[in-house]
Amino acid sequence: MARRVFFSFHYQRDIWRINQIRNLHEIVGCAAAGFQDASLWEEAKKKGDAEIKKMIDGALERTTVTVVFIGAKTAGRKFINYEIEKSIARGNGLVGIQIHHLKDKDGNTDTPGDTPALLTKHGVPVYRYVDGDKLAARIEEAAKKAGK
Repeated sequence: MARRVFFSFHYQRDIWRINQIRNLHEIVGCAAAGFQDASLWEEAKKKGDAEIKKMIDGALERTTVTVVFIGAKTAGRKFINYEIEKSIARGNGLVGIQIHHLKDKDGNTDTPGDTPALLTKHGVPVYRYVDGDKLAARIEEAAKKAGK
């Protein structure tokens, strides 16, 4: 079943890793604030936190699952935390996916990062990215757990 999914990740550090996995056929309209157009994200940053939160809120609309992609520096970032909080408030299914082992634009992998504390606090399962089929299965599991 195709799902509308919100991708939460450290944009500057991990966009290359995310681009390797975002075009899965099981995911319809994967959303993230500024994901489709980096210039929109940059413009929102100039306007301040309220504008960024507005973009995040809009991107979360009509999604049923939030995937928090965990790289070396994901944990503790305020907008990652905001995305998790809003996803919980919406009742979205949640799953954490480690991506530090995927290569960046220069062909380098990264060190494992900490799991965001909000995921741990809410008992959200965390898995290592293996392939698209496994990710799709994890997304479906998160949706069913949330009753979506």
